[in-house]
Amino acid sequence: MTDAEYIAMEKSTNVRSHKQPRWLPVVRTGNRALSALAPVLAAGVAEHLFLTPPRSHRPPAEIELLATARARPMRVSGRRIETWTWGAGPTVLLVHGWGGRGAQLGSFVGPLVARGFAVLTFDAPGHGASDSGMVTIPEMTAAIHEVAASRGRLVGLVAHSVGAVAATRALYEGLAVAAAVYIGPAADLVSPAARFAETLGFSRAVRERMQRSIEARVGRLWSTFEVPALAPTLDAPLLVVHDRGDAEVPWQQGKVIAQSWPGAEMLMTDGLGHRRILHAPEVLASAVAFVAARTAGTRQTRLPNADFVESRLTRANEPCIFSPDSRG
Repeated sequence: MTDAEYIAMEKSTNVRSHKQPRWLPVVRTGNRALSALAPVLAAGVAEHLFLTPPRSHRPPAEIELLATARARPMRVSGRRIETWTWGAGPTVLLVHGWGGRGAQLGSFVGPLVARGFAVLTFDAPGHGASDSGMVTIPEMTAAIHEVAASRGRLVGLVAHSVGAVAATRALYEGLAVAAAVYIGPAADLVSPAARFAETLGFSRAVRERMQRSIEARVGRLWSTFEVPALAPTLDAPLLVVHDRGDAEVPWQQGKVIAQSWPGAEMLMTDGLGHRRILHAPEVLASAVAFVAARTAGTRQTRLPNADFVESRLTRANEPCIFSPDSRG
């Protein structure tokens, strides 16, 4: 099956299997009208919605996992964020995506701790258990720097979705790691914005006005966060993992990142979508092996009770591996 045939099949499947919220057609109609009649007002509404991460209830599996961690609140630019650490040894940082939570990458904790790493994650500003409100990618990047600095230095980093954009910018600004893994990574900010505007019914003109307003707010052009443009300047070994059926971030974005990043490797998967890929055993094994191989001189040897440690820390996430949730 060719890539084009696979994508066509996935689009057909998504149309059949993903029901839209009942309120969405009404919202789209309203935003289309607002875009035509009052584009300045529409851009303001769009900006507020775009910069406010969606929040959802933390599932029991994540609560159980976080109960095994060492929790520590921090303040970044005057806002409280929550951080969690497991294990001892050289530190690997887990970076969640937009609207996500650090514990969504919790399936990596057990395997990494068993390999002799400490694992650190956090809820970015506006996300999860951290202070709520609007947040920008530069603020997420600043949080990565601050959280990393709290551990002295990192040896590895695993980032998901838009978290890879913030992580790449942090690396460009001087964050040092010996290995990085990007899972379902976004390549830029324009694509998520276009998807957002299309979903909610805002016009292209309104989306572009929103973008200009956000650029003025943060004092940077969105082009300064384009991963393929930053990648050639970076030398950290990178593994990109992307699923052909990712319904949120097309796999082609992961491919262009891998092609732009010197020496990067890429692993393609099928049927895991955008979130279940974070819990797939083959993805966990490949990612952890990649980090371990490139940091072999910095960590402890595999713990004598590694199997017990791994099973204890990953037990809370086992239901996610076989989750009936088929969303991309």
